[in-house]
Amino acid sequence: MAYVISDECISCGACEAECPVGAISEGDGKFVIDADKCTECGSCADVCPVGAPEKK
Repeated sequence: MAYVISDECISCGACEAECPVGAISEGDGKFVIDADKCTECGSCADVCPVGAPEKK
């Protein structure tokens, strides 16, 4: 199961910069993860200051 970014996202962009496969992009009010590209590495969750990326 890919990671998803919850509504806790503060749109800081830290996760986008850390994603090794480019699966994260800025969405409407928060960042979003493309489930087809996500490799479940957890890099986004490791750098997020508010813990928005969650494994689903």
